Order: sequence, then structure tokens, then C-alpha cells
Amino acid sequence: MERNDRGAPPPEQHHGASTTPPRPQPTLAVDRAQALDETELNELAEAAAAAIMDGGGFGWVKPQPRDTLARYFRGVLLVPERSLFVARLDGTIVGAAQLVRPPRNNEAQAFSAQLMHFFIAPYARGHGLARLLVRRVEAYAAAIGVRVLNLDVRETQEGAIHLFEAAGFQRWGTHPVYAQVGGRVIAGHFYFKCLAPTGRRAKGS
Repeated sequence: MERNDRGAPPPEQHHGASTTPPRPQPTLAVDRAQALDETELNELAEAAAAAIMDGGGFGWVKPQPRDTLARYFRGVLLVPERSLFVARLDGTIVGAAQLVRPPRNNEAQAFSAQLMHFFIAPYARGHGLARLLVRRVEAYAAAIGVRVLNLDVRETQEGAIHLFEAAGFQRWGTHPVYAQVGGRVIAGHFYFKCLAPTGRRAKGS
């Protein structure tokens, strides 16, 4: 090591602070799916399987084969009363929700709809996709004339409960024998939210 005249090592040379470039923000998107290709169906099936194994967001409690899940979502796309919304993280489908309207013969409840099968895969959480998914479903529902949005959720799904209550859903009741998972009886909570008219009809409604 070089030394100066007094025998001390030369001062360190700083050529600018070393900085780590910021990580790019993920791209979030939610859209109403009217058709899905095979790649998208596989992504959706993978996300649904992960959500089922994590214990939330779906009626199934046991892992299902991917082809079974893909067939299920193909069927959803064919039901007129169901609107399928998919959540994408950097272009990949990682979650979904369904807006279910009453059948045409149920005129008394035509003003309402059900938010069902809401999930974000565990590997895609923490980016705000769930909140965005709720907002997009609400906006579409209001645009097609829905005035009350209903949903129900297991008492064990604490993350979903916090999400929906933060979004303004009001709990109106609890069913003490709502579901059975692994031999355990689980209660379920029921929620509703009144939607304000938007003054327009959603395209394709």
C-alpha cells in the first residue's frame, strides 16, 4: 500500500456513491374476461389451485387437477348471468372474481348481484391487486344497474374479511354452520354494499 510523507496510508478515493437501481413497480391490471386462450386458462387454473391449497377464495377445499379447473372456467364464460374478472400481475393471470346476477325470472332481485369466488394466488399478494379487483367489479356492477352487491366469506378468511370491510361492505349476519373443512364446522359472515348509480351502461352488458 502506498503511504504519504508521514507514513500514513493515502485517503480512500470515492468515485461516487454506489446505489442499487430501484426495483421496477409491477404492472397491475384487472379486466372482464369474455374469452381466454389456453395459456390464460392454464394461468388461471394455476392461480386457483394455489388459492385452494392456501384455504381461501373458492368452494373447493382439496387441490383439483389443472384440467378440471380449466374446464370449470371455460364453463363460467358460457353462463350469461356470470361475469368473470381476471387479475393480472405483469401480464400473468394470478386471480379472479365472479359477478353473479339473478336469473331473468327473478325480477324481484334483479337490482342485486353476488360477488363470488374471489381470490388472489398467494404468490401474487401484497401489490394491491385484491383492492383493484374489488373496485373494478364494483364499477362494472354499478354501470350495468346493480344497486346492491352481496357476498359471503368463511370466518377463517381474515384477509378477505379485512379487505371487504375496508372497501365498505357491511356485515349483516353470521351463519354458524356455514362450511365444513377438514371435519371442522366453520361459520360464515354475510355482507352487502349499496352501489351508487353511475349514469351509464357498461359496454357489452
